[in-house]
Amino acid sequence: MEGQMPADNRKLPNNKQMQNRQIQAEEAYDSSSIRILQGLEPVRLRPGMYIGGTDAQALHHLFAEVIDNAMDEAVAGYADFIEVYLDAAGFVTVNDNGRGIPVDNHPQMPGKSTLEVIMTQLHAGGKFDGKAYETSGGLHGVGVSVVNALSDVLEVEVARARRLYRQVFARGIAQTPLQQLGEVHNRRGTKVRFHPDPQIFGAKAAFSPARLYNMARAKAYLFGGVEIRWQCDPACLQGRADSAAIPEKAVFHFPGGLRDFMESSYPAKSRITADIFSGRTEGQSGHGTVEWAVAWHGGEAAIRSYCNTIPTQEGGTHEAGLRQALSRGLKAYAELAGNKRAGIIMADDVMTSCVAMLSVFIREPEFVGQTKDRLATIEAQRIVETAIRDPFDHWLAASPQEADRLLAWVIERAEERLRRRQEREISRKTAVRKLRLPGKLADCSQNSAQGAEIFIVEGDSAGGSAKQARNRANQAILPLRGKILNVASAGRDKFTANQQLADIIQALGCGTGKSYNEGDLRYERIIIMTDADVDGAHIASLLMTFFYQEMPALIGNGHLYLAVPPLYRLAQGGKIAYARDDSHKDELLRTEFGGRGKIEIGRFKGLGEMRAEQLKETTMQPDKRTLLQVQVIEAESAATEEAVGDLMGTKAEARFRFIQDNAAFAKDLDI
Repeated sequence: MEGQMPADNRKLPNNKQMQNRQIQAEEAYDSSSIRILQGLEPVRLRPGMYIGGTDAQALHHLFAEVIDNAMDEAVAGYADFIEVYLDAAGFVTVNDNGRGIPVDNHPQMPGKSTLEVIMTQLHAGGKFDGKAYETSGGLHGVGVSVVNALSDVLEVEVARARRLYRQVFARGIAQTPLQQLGEVHNRRGTKVRFHPDPQIFGAKAAFSPARLYNMARAKAYLFGGVEIRWQCDPACLQGRADSAAIPEKAVFHFPGGLRDFMESSYPAKSRITADIFSGRTEGQSGHGTVEWAVAWHGGEAAIRSYCNTIPTQEGGTHEAGLRQALSRGLKAYAELAGNKRAGIIMADDVMTSCVAMLSVFIREPEFVGQTKDRLATIEAQRIVETAIRDPFDHWLAASPQEADRLLAWVIERAEERLRRRQEREISRKTAVRKLRLPGKLADCSQNSAQGAEIFIVEGDSAGGSAKQARNRANQAILPLRGKILNVASAGRDKFTANQQLADIIQALGCGTGKSYNEGDLRYERIIIMTDADVDGAHIASLLMTFFYQEMPALIGNGHLYLAVPPLYRLAQGGKIAYARDDSHKDELLRTEFGGRGKIEIGRFKGLGEMRAEQLKETTMQPDKRTLLQVQVIEAESAATEEAVGDLMGTKAEARFRFIQDNAAFAKDLDI
């Protein structure tokens, strides 16, 4: 029958069966199913809620919580040094000379010392009412108790009122009562020694000396009145590549605060402006205190922000205040200077190459999450913008030359942003242009020319290795078949009929001669990658001649490069090195290889014989490769044109004369 539902052979439960199931479910879910977590049980059961997980970052967050408490004592004016020690057993010790945790019995929990309450109870601390601390990093009263819960051993020593006290904990539970160890006359403060619990973080989890060192060093920059003393057992540094440069002992003390950090990290020669914009405004009772150090350089932006000495890695409202103060201040200066181009400036342009350190102290800040990675206090934006805006205006007005240099730099960034936006709006990979791309071209996936590269390689064999070794996102490969036409000696008809040259022109998309259009160039870098032998050098010469004659602006604008592939592979045991030529090979044998063991020396006959991973490591990976930029020195342009004509042109006698004049200088001939 039309419209009839298909038969379903599954047997549905009747009402009585459903009632029985519901009764069974209700009986299974009774009061015994509800568990009340006591003390620090919630932390051990769900550590991610308190420290963000159980990975390396969460592990080092334990140290952050402990040193933050010591820094609160220093910022409040009660401590002037903090000691940090990493021992061979994996314990971290943080010791300060502050007031010391109170040890008398707590009035709300009779029979228990305040020290034990703080270490074993969540939301127990001295930072809730603002009486003990005007500003502080810990606000929820969970910091050190969380560390206690996630440590298999934690020891606390308190020197207070000339007496020394000690108590030991394990996984959040007191193992000893509070012990009084006697009188001390030259000591005060709190000492916490702890070891992360392998049940939580894994048996192989261990603190990184480099990470602890950098965290401790950063704290010293944030408060010029504190001295942080670092010490690390030598055994902790052995076998750790990330900690090779970490000293066993160091003292961090930076009276200049954030400006000292900026001076040491970004020297004057790398900065756009010679001077650093820095300062500090004091708030009432510490609330609203802002310190900053800002510079601009040719690299990527790097903003490190802190609230009450807590690093806010994801930024927040205080960073928004910094952005507004800098962008509005620079645009206001541009208007006074009558620079009409400044109208295109946006906050992102000002911050693109900005490096900044920002530290703010506010009362009862609001963070996103317990790990405090992002500041959410709305008032912080106003505090920071108000604190920085006027000093920035004065800084710009005090040095017009520096201000004009900065303004010109930011306008360049703005124009570059607009150009990139135009490239995105007009896609370079339309359907029609895809059809016109040469068949052997393995194109990259990104649409913008910015950062894109094309490797012109000799032969399909080398092209296959290069295709496997490349970064598909921004590296394209165009293999050539043998030697290309010498355009300096060939007629125009041969040039237009040559398929390999046509492939190069189509792949680049920018045209040749008078039709050359820089805006249509599809890649930022054109890299000639040939074998490290005579034939490879000849092919590279032919390609350079082609670009010099047909696309001189491409060379003039710095787009043409030569890759430098290795000629030799040297191996001794597990040590491997690559040499680009014979002299480099001899240098490596003299300086890098020695001792026992046979040294194996292999010579690459060509790029096609190299494995993809070798080609990537030695010739294509940006952070390891060597590129030679092809340039024409303007003062020698006439001599360059003459040399190209003599060596690549139609007159054989000119080449013969060059050989005669320079034969005496030839050596290491590859015959």
